[in-house]
Amino acid sequence: MNLFPHYPRLKFKLYTFITLVIVTVCPWSATALNRPELSLLTKDSLSASTKTEDLIVQSLMEISSGDIESALKTLDQVISATPNFKLAHLVKGDLLMARAQQFEAFGSPHPSSEDVAGYRDEARKRIERYLDKSSDQLIPEPIWQLDGSQSYIFVVDADKSRLFVYRNENGKAQYTADFYVTIGKNGSEKKYAGDKKTPLGVYFTSPKLTQKLADTYGDAAYPLSYPNEWDRREGKTGSGIWLHGTPHDTYSRAPQSSDGCVVLSNQDLSKLAPILQQGNIPVVVSKGLEWLKPNQTSKDKQALLDTIEAWRKDWASQDTEEYLSHYATEFSNGSLDLHHWSEEKRRIQASKPNVDITISNLSLLRYPNSALPMAVVTFDQNFRSSLLDSKMRKRQYWIQENQQWKIIYEGAA
Repeated sequence: MNLFPHYPRLKFKLYTFITLVIVTVCPWSATALNRPELSLLTKDSLSASTKTEDLIVQSLMEISSGDIESALKTLDQVISATPNFKLAHLVKGDLLMARAQQFEAFGSPHPSSEDVAGYRDEARKRIERYLDKSSDQLIPEPIWQLDGSQSYIFVVDADKSRLFVYRNENGKAQYTADFYVTIGKNGSEKKYAGDKKTPLGVYFTSPKLTQKLADTYGDAAYPLSYPNEWDRREGKTGSGIWLHGTPHDTYSRAPQSSDGCVVLSNQDLSKLAPILQQGNIPVVVSKGLEWLKPNQTSKDKQALLDTIEAWRKDWASQDTEEYLSHYATEFSNGSLDLHHWSEEKRRIQASKPNVDITISNLSLLRYPNSALPMAVVTFDQNFRSSLLDSKMRKRQYWIQENQQWKIIYEGAA
C-alpha cells in the first residue's frame, strides 16, 4: 500500500525511516494521539515542553499515515515554539524536498550518517515514551523509602533516555513528570575518566555552578556526586558528571552524545530549577529498570529494615560481637577494613558504657545494576552517653552476603 500517494518518491526513503522509528516500536493507532495531558510539577510551568514533544511525535505519526500536509503544519507549530529543534527542521526539510521531487534519503544532503542515526534514535525514544505511559502509574523499584528531607527524587532510565521526577508524599514516591535526556556517547556504566560513559548508581545533586560555562553546557549545570563512596571503592575514576542543558542553537541532542553527563533541553532544565536549587536531590541512574505498582513492596525492603533495627539495638546494648556481626567481610569505611574497625569498636566498647542511640529520617534506595543486592541507607543518627552527645547524618551501603544484609560501607553523609 502506498502511504504517500501524493509523493511517490518519498515512500521509498522516508517511509523506511518512519517504519524503523514507528512501526517496529508499536503499531500506529489514532487513539495514541489523544493521550491526556500529563500531571506535572505545575500544569503551566511544564505544559510547553510536553506540548513540544507531543507535537514532534504527532508529526511523525501523521507522516506514517500519509497525511503530509498535516505533518507540515504540525512541524511549523514545533519550529515556531522551539526554533532550535533540529529534528523538527530535518523532518520538515525532507518533506519539502520530497514535494520538490528532490528527496534522496532521510537527512540528505547535509547531515552526516552519524547525525541522521542520532536523529532517528531520538525520534524512536520520544515515540516509545509517547505510546507507553504505563510507567506513569508505576514506581521504579529502586525507590524503597524516602525521608522527610527528600522532597523529590529523580530516576534516569538510561535505556529509555528518560529522566523521571517523583515527589515525596509521606515517604512514598508519586510520579510528577518526565523528560527526554541525553547520556554518554558510549552508553552507561562509567568506569574511568574519559570513557564518555554515564555512571550507574545513586548520586546526589549539588547547587547550580556559578562560574561562567562554555555554551555546550547550556543555561545551567548541577554537579552529581560521582564518584560516590561505592565508585571510589570500586576504583572508578573521573569527575565532572553534571545535569546540564544544551547549546543555545540546539533544542536537544541525540540519546547518546554527551561526554558522560545527563543532558536536558534548556527549557526542561529550567522547569526543574526550583527543585535543583535546593541541592542534595537523590538521582538514581539505572538501566533495565524494574517497575512496581504503588502498593507493591520489594521483597528485600522489609528484611533490610528489620536488620537495620537489629544493628541499632545491638549497638545500643553494647553487645560488641553481635554488633560487629552486621558488618560484611569486605567492609571498609574508606580508611579501616573490617579487622581494624572491629579492633577499634572492641576497644571503645570494652567498658560497656550506657548509651542511647536513635535513628530518624531514614531513606532506603536500592543500588541499581550491582552484582549483588545492595542498598544505600541514609539517616540522622543521635548518639548519647555520659561522655558524648552527638548528632550526624550517616550513610551506609548494605549488601547481601550469604543472603543476609550486611554493612559494607559506613560514613558521614
